[in-house]
Amino acid sequence: RGHAGELLTRFLDGPMRGVDRIVFAARGVNPTDGHWYANFGYYSHDPDRKAWVEGAKLYSLNLRTRQLTALIDDPRGGVRDPQVSYDGGKILFSYRPGGTEQYHLHEISVDGTGLKPLTFGPFDDIEPSYLPDGGIVFVSSRCKRWVNCWLTQVAVLHRCDADGSNLRALSSNNEHDNTPWPLPDGRILYTRWEYVDRSQVHFHHLWAANPDGTSQMTWFGNLHPGITMIDARPIPGTDKIVASFSPGHGQREHDGVITVVNPKGGPDAKEFAKSISKGAHFRDPWAFSEDCFLAASRGALVIMDGTGRTEELVKLPAEDLAAKLECHEPRPIASRPREPVIQPRVKPEETTGRMLLADVNHGRNMTGVKDGDIKKLLVLETLPMPVHYTGGMEPISYGGTFTLERILGTVPVEKDGSAYFEVPAMRSVFFVALDENDMAVKRMQSFSSVQPGETMSCVGCHEHRSQTPRSEFHSTLAVRKPAARIQPIHDAPDVFDFPRDVQPVLNALCVDCHGY
Repeated sequence: RGHAGELLTRFLDGPMRGVDRIVFAARGVNPTDGHWYANFGYYSHDPDRKAWVEGAKLYSLNLRTRQLTALIDDPRGGVRDPQVSYDGGKILFSYRPGGTEQYHLHEISVDGTGLKPLTFGPFDDIEPSYLPDGGIVFVSSRCKRWVNCWLTQVAVLHRCDADGSNLRALSSNNEHDNTPWPLPDGRILYTRWEYVDRSQVHFHHLWAANPDGTSQMTWFGNLHPGITMIDARPIPGTDKIVASFSPGHGQREHDGVITVVNPKGGPDAKEFAKSISKGAHFRDPWAFSEDCFLAASRGALVIMDGTGRTEELVKLPAEDLAAKLECHEPRPIASRPREPVIQPRVKPEETTGRMLLADVNHGRNMTGVKDGDIKKLLVLETLPMPVHYTGGMEPISYGGTFTLERILGTVPVEKDGSAYFEVPAMRSVFFVALDENDMAVKRMQSFSSVQPGETMSCVGCHEHRSQTPRSEFHSTLAVRKPAARIQPIHDAPDVFDFPRDVQPVLNALCVDCHGY
């Protein structure tokens, strides 16, 4: 740790010049559930059991006097996720007023006046961010689904206008999306948790999308299990970001190691992620430069340099600590430039989008697969869980999958390995490459989706994201004709049910010899 005030003095004369105040939330944390996402809503098996606790404040901190001012003090409420407007005049945050159960988006002036609700209804709207086009991106339980492997609710990407109108979903995810924030190029950086035919606790990494939900793609980490990458924010003047890397399946309330990621090596380059903090008890980082960070750590706010040297800015008052409040989401009250506006490509009147695969033979781990071996793509859909009772995989399976998958059908692959086809919009689809005997050659273990009217493309089957299409991409055979329609498989159920579809086969062919 530095001497008292040494880092702050240096930072206020440098990267923090012009910043006088910090806004942050103080609230309690769920004492009975260590999951990083269990902090809103209720539990499916017992609606009286809440994932939130009562008591919260929205604080403003004067950096020079260290004086704390409570903009909101609600002993029974909840305050979270404050963000400051581009002009530095307003604070957007999520608020659950005392005596109510749902978090909704609210806005307030930086002096604590003019509190105004923006969203309403029997849902939770959390983790909002201002968008350069004037809208707001946030995550919401309006998707009406439950964590497939636990008892709490899911929130996924949504957006709305500045006044809360024109609210719509941007994501089809079965599991959580979290902490969206604009990148310098105008895209949204966020955390996506998914487990398509792979571990349910290991894949929650950084993804990017346009503000209208189009062009969803991995940004960093999707091949490297075992770290929850969350609360990512850009580092000014660079292409780098700072995030909390929470070990394993993630610690309570996003606690983790403050980490800087350089995207120049591509989304799979682990060595381009550099740990900064000493210890994994920091959350909600904010970068002023590559050598100046702000973060929360339990009951305090800290500043940190690029070597991990920390200095305590402020500790919560004794009454807050006695009430078991902790610090969250510190943000500077200052203006900042808007990012570029990416024009929307969504066509709301359409119900489908299109996908273009340049060459199914171009990708990872394709040894032994010859050009022309793959004839079709089997299109599957991973389904959300609209109700949950057990917190485990029962009754879907025992020791197997947590999720159900729907068979949509097949689409053709041309002789040059290309495919161009139509898929339903806002559905989580993935693919199996089939040979001439309809046997699986490769299987995708991450879902993809399109917005209404969107056309998206990929280079190949599990292609390296740091590679470009081969030079013959412009002559792709599949695009010389209209997008193919998915052809149903008429002699197979859309969703396999074990007692209905599998057990009769075992009864007819197996159990005489392999019974109890």
